[in-house]
Amino acid sequence: MALLPVKFDLKKRVKLAQTVWFMYWFAVLAGVLVLSMGLFFKIELRKRSELMDNNESHFLPNLLILMGLIACSINVFGGKVCYDSLDPEKFAKWKPMLKTYLVFCVGFNALLLVTALLCFLMRIPMQFTLAEGLRNGMRYYKDTDTPGRCYMKRTLDLMQIEFHCCGNDNYRDWFEIQWVSNRYLDFSSKEVRDRIGSNVDGQYLMDGVPFSCCNPSSPRPCIQAQMTNNSAHYSYDHYTEDLNVWKRGCRDALLSYYGGMMSTIGALVILVTMLEVSAGVTVGMQYVHSSLSNLANPEDPESESEGWLLEKTVKETFTDIMDKMKSMGKGSKVEEGEAAVETFWFSPVKQAPAWFLFCFLFVFAPASF
Repeated sequence: MALLPVKFDLKKRVKLAQTVWFMYWFAVLAGVLVLSMGLFFKIELRKRSELMDNNESHFLPNLLILMGLIACSINVFGGKVCYDSLDPEKFAKWKPMLKTYLVFCVGFNALLLVTALLCFLMRIPMQFTLAEGLRNGMRYYKDTDTPGRCYMKRTLDLMQIEFHCCGNDNYRDWFEIQWVSNRYLDFSSKEVRDRIGSNVDGQYLMDGVPFSCCNPSSPRPCIQAQMTNNSAHYSYDHYTEDLNVWKRGCRDALLSYYGGMMSTIGALVILVTMLEVSAGVTVGMQYVHSSLSNLANPEDPESESEGWLLEKTVKETFTDIMDKMKSMGKGSKVEEGEAAVETFWFSPVKQAPAWFLFCFLFVFAPASF
């Protein structure tokens, strides 16, 4: 017994094909949206790539771009099939490949859900990537004369100004590193020599922060040097006074920015998946295919037909799939030795799933660790 059978006459089939055709082109726009979100996310990551500890952070935007391109391609194809379904002669050339197309659509929708899940889960590795990247960036802040690092100061200053943040976890992180280049230190000064000699690393450490940490909304002129020395400033107590530098750490600020972006993208990808599946695209194509394949009189295009979501019930369909997989597994057993290896890797028809799995792991696995 078929699952969710529906009776169709010519008028209903035409209306169904037109509706699904419209939904397919709407899905093309959704694919363009996913592609655009991937490009936007990639551009935003590249703006601050110097503050990222690895290149694996680009895996998600690359995946979004790929899924957007695939979505556009399969939906354009589906729209073409729906358009040609109104003409029996044109539809005949698409009919043999529709089952494969529908199976591919189901797999693609599953990958869309996985992509949406990754958008929510990537926040965790992003946190560690930003922590290490910001730590290294702050250490290279002073290296304005070093090739490859000369723009780090500018990058960090612009970031702290844009995101209203200071340091990695907070402004005190600047107290633990030398962020002033030796080029601008007077080594004949006793104060400079004492500060350098006060730590085992021989760094010029001070209780100060770069100018980009200053909060312009503060009514008091920015105190960015000798921040822990109450006597150095009039009517000042760094324990109780509301400091006029940003208190929020840049890791938290960037994580909130990118995390919010990824959550929004994840929600939109889920909406696109719902459009692909439940809003009529994949389901509608299945009804178009089944209704045209089950005409009461194949020689009369105007005859009635029955369309369905599944030819059998869910339980029967699942049982048939498992039986086919078992039979394929038994049929693929060969003798041990060189013949077995040769059959497995060089038989493109029987072992296409194995080749697909191998290629998938080869492309995506290195970028996921």
